Amino acid sequence: MRRFGVIGYPIKQSFSPDYFANKYKKLGLSDYSYVSFEMQSAEGLKSFLAKNELDGINITMPLKQSVIHQLDGISYTAGALNAVNTIHVKNSKLYGYNTDVFGFRDSLLPLLNSQHTSALVFGTGGSSLAVTYVLRQLGIDYKLVSTSGRGDYTYEQLTQDIIQSNKILINTTPLGMQHRLEEMVPIPYNAIGDLHLCYDLIYTPAETAFLKTCKVQGASIKNGLQMLELQADKSWEIWNV
Repeated sequence: MRRFGVIGYPIKQSFSPDYFANKYKKLGLSDYSYVSFEMQSAEGLKSFLAKNELDGINITMPLKQSVIHQLDGISYTAGALNAVNTIHVKNSKLYGYNTDVFGFRDSLLPLLNSQHTSALVFGTGGSSLAVTYVLRQLGIDYKLVSTSGRGDYTYEQLTQDIIQSNKILINTTPLGMQHRLEEMVPIPYNAIGDLHLCYDLIYTPAETAFLKTCKVQGASIKNGLQMLELQADKSWEIWNV
């Protein structure tokens, strides 16, 4: 039996268990399992993995950074982001990777055109790290927008001209998730048009209030489901090298 899993807190809404269960079923892998573990601390990670006989795990919030000091090695991308979302257990050693970058990049690329040269990224939390890393890789200029003052703009500073001149709008905040369905980032939506690409990292609901409003304005929209699927498949690839 090969065992994999996901750790983090809270874990109840995790995408991964159902996704991997379906993958195993499609591939006819009856000797594979995937389990959720609710954990708020990464301390003792190596002994935890050994005790549960895990061959690999996914990491979700709030552990993507705190797991790093428990690892024996880390990929270049994970090091650049200072965030790990995938661990491979190999010869009793732990190796960390970040597949969020792969998932976001490969879900974004088919949507880009010559108009998409600059972006506004809403939120400066952990979810924005992979997004901004990919934008830098692709040579797309970006500005961060935050309520905390840690970004380039606050929401109050966003004008119609700023929205109109940035044709990619990316939500990395939790606004619009299941427990906050009616909430969305406070921006001048009437400045959005049919040249805009609006991306929300949230995948459930399929259309957040942000995406619905952008769609009404004529924008192309994308949710975070494909990003999650792609990063999960990349994790699977890493575990089976």
